[in-house]
Amino acid sequence: MTPAPTMTAAVLDTHGSAFRIASVPRPQPAAGQVLVRIHASAVNPLDTKIHAGEAAHARHPLPAVLGIDLAGTVAALGAGVTAFGVGDRVFGMTGGVAGLQGSLAEYAAVDAALLAPVPAGLALREAAALPLVFITAWEGLVDRAGVRAGQKVLVHGGAGGVGHIAIQVARARGAQVFATGTAGQRAFIESLGATAIDYRAQAVPDYVAQHTAGQGFDVVYDTVGGATLDASFQAVRRFGHVVSCLGWGTHALAPLSFRAATYSGVFTLLPMLTGEGAAHHGEILREAARMAAAGQLSVQLDDRRFSLDAVCEAYRVLKAGGAQGKLVVDLVVGG
Repeated sequence: MTPAPTMTAAVLDTHGSAFRIASVPRPQPAAGQVLVRIHASAVNPLDTKIHAGEAAHARHPLPAVLGIDLAGTVAALGAGVTAFGVGDRVFGMTGGVAGLQGSLAEYAAVDAALLAPVPAGLALREAAALPLVFITAWEGLVDRAGVRAGQKVLVHGGAGGVGHIAIQVARARGAQVFATGTAGQRAFIESLGATAIDYRAQAVPDYVAQHTAGQGFDVVYDTVGGATLDASFQAVRRFGHVVSCLGWGTHALAPLSFRAATYSGVFTLLPMLTGEGAAHHGEILREAARMAAAGQLSVQLDDRRFSLDAVCEAYRVLKAGGAQGKLVVDLVVGG
């Protein structure tokens, strides 16, 4: 009898512990799934929270393979899959939550609807770094706020993972973009085409007066949470819209209400947690591919390289705040 195929994966047995590099059964694609040979897996703050046991909303029981984002090549197709062929380069936000196998492994069988083709000219390492941050930025700015040409958009945390993508999405749709950050982040924010605001040097009323003549911004995207969401309610214009991907605290809504403004939350994990909306995530990533092919989108990567057996070091760097861009774990050398 032919032995069942296996693969190498980083397995987490208990929260906060080191990953165990192990040989585990290689999954087979079910109907509607694609088997992806994973070349690269991005490291997101949510991954480190799941690792530490601080993300109950992700509902990922242990032992498990973590890793939310991936990029790789199609190795096999499940029944009914016609959108991809073997050998296609693909990327997506496909697992690492809700009991779905993550991307810290050589292969993953994933819902084909969650994937999109990687455009020519975009390296798989870059593609792996995009899904979570791009989907989060797009859902907030486009799906919730309907950002459009002529609007003034403020992105809080413009040098962060979601923030630097949100700047590019808003600009591609014709908005004038402003972004908060530190003095040291000014050059990077401005390189993306946004006007940088040093939130440590300027209070909200001051930069609202300077950049909007006191009227406020049409759309404010909070990617930081906490007090920054409260600041967003003060920075939005009358009848404007505030979006947050970290609106988990308790906040006073009076400043928002007095402006007759609206608020939306973004919870990017819903398709994987509920099974609803997977196709829309694939559509959003096709927009990412289109923007990248048109030269409207780039992702900032940290220069450091991490192999599968160095995942713990990648997590340590991210949690310590030492990353200069997205961190990526390479499953295939040269990927």
